[in-house]
Amino acid sequence: MAVHELVELKFRLADGSDIGPSKYNSSVTVTSLKEKIIAQWPKDKENGPKSINDIKLINAGRILENNRTLAESRLPLSEVPGGVITMLVVVRPPLPDKNSGKLQENSQKKGGCLCTIL
Repeated sequence: MAVHELVELKFRLADGSDIGPSKYNSSVTVTSLKEKIIAQWPKDKENGPKSINDIKLINAGRILENNRTLAESRLPLSEVPGGVITMLVVVRPPLPDKNSGKLQENSQKKGGCLCTIL
């Protein structure tokens, strides 16, 4: 992949909506992409990411590392020449406050499980 090649990306959110598409230089880092996602996050959506550490970007089944560029991540561009690459955005759920631990305590006392079956 050429260092100055432009890559067209869109970011798919968990609810199926997208951010983008937009064109990015292949030398842009994954951290920069995450910062752009946070800046463009739809205001009407709850539980948006607060920092880049709250987001994971997944492309072709691989989690992209923050310090790598698009070129270093070896995106499968040959499969979609001139096409838009869709990356999945996974947001870490907000951690409960120390004061809101009562819900978890009550669930454990009742023998309930906090598991989710998909």
